[in-house]
Amino acid sequence: MNTVPEMVETIGAAFARGEDVVLATVVKVENSAYRRPGARMLVCADGQHAGTVSGGCLEAEIVRKAWWLTSGGAPVVCRYDTSAGAEAEWAFGLGCNGAVYVLLEHLSERSPQWQWLQSIAMQRQSAVCAVVIGRSGVSFLDVGQRLFIAPDGIRSGDLGDSNLQERVFTDLQAALDENASRLSSYLVNGGEVEFFLEVLAPPPHLVIFGAGHDAVPLAHMATDLGWVTVVTDGRSHFARRSRFARVDQVNVLDLDDVIASAGITPGSVAVIMTHSYEQDRRILEQLLEVPPCYLGQLGPRARTERLLEEIGARGKAEKLVDAGVLHYPVGLDIGAENPQEVALAILAEIKAALGGYAGGKLHAREGAIHRDAVVETPL
Repeated sequence: MNTVPEMVETIGAAFARGEDVVLATVVKVENSAYRRPGARMLVCADGQHAGTVSGGCLEAEIVRKAWWLTSGGAPVVCRYDTSAGAEAEWAFGLGCNGAVYVLLEHLSERSPQWQWLQSIAMQRQSAVCAVVIGRSGVSFLDVGQRLFIAPDGIRSGDLGDSNLQERVFTDLQAALDENASRLSSYLVNGGEVEFFLEVLAPPPHLVIFGAGHDAVPLAHMATDLGWVTVVTDGRSHFARRSRFARVDQVNVLDLDDVIASAGITPGSVAVIMTHSYEQDRRILEQLLEVPPCYLGQLGPRARTERLLEEIGARGKAEKLVDAGVLHYPVGLDIGAENPQEVALAILAEIKAALGGYAGGKLHAREGAIHRDAVVETPL
């Protein structure tokens, strides 16, 4: 359950069997933890489960207690301390040196969060929700109460306080615009309520231009990550389903209309690796007019610069490089040589670029390896 479509498929299958489920979501982390807020795990009534909320230390406990803790129908937030020597109610001394807060909630086909998840999967656009995860001195709000902004911008939910609700919606929109989940606390009538503001995005839409032998491991690795993967090539003898059995789509590219033929949108990720100079030139020229959110060109720097000169796009390309959109030669510098290693380098760079990371070594990163998601917002 690494992506929204996988989550929707798994939950939908349970509903099709006539079963409700318990959804476990990491909503807050203190200090160090293996998974971050937003990690999810699905627990069926018979104990079957999918997804993870930790490195393996919490899953069995959640499977054992999830249905019992939610038997009354109300959501609950459980705190699990994974630090060595912890003395919490649920302590797991495995040396992670952190505490994980997990929201457990009973999910049915009528649950608004189920409709929200479906809309993200179907529309392939990001959405955001705010969920109450804690309160003190506030009686009119319950844990698990939510506000939503759907992919089409429609707002839903009710907190029973118009002033608080508008402030939360404002912060939700800011989180969506910044593509960053966060924690927010609000002062209300002398009390305090804490929300997890979660931005949930569909998986990357990767279009690989080129169906040669080195495109095969890239396509399959992306599929393993849960990405929506399309392989397209102007040569029909390369663009064959038999070569890319597990990807979402394989088609023959119309070089006169690359954008429509490949289904490119501004939110797409594109990698050009046809090994055909003429194909690369025509594809690159048209993609620079969109462009997608990430555009990688395989091959030596001098080759790409020659392509850019021929299509008269050096100035535009420089701006896109500065904006972190255009990458050539594509991939991180890991000493990749064979097709599998090249695929690893390309996917690592895409992952870093989409998240706004430089792609350097963790030991050189100052402070925590994860970004701080806590934002205090008093009202």
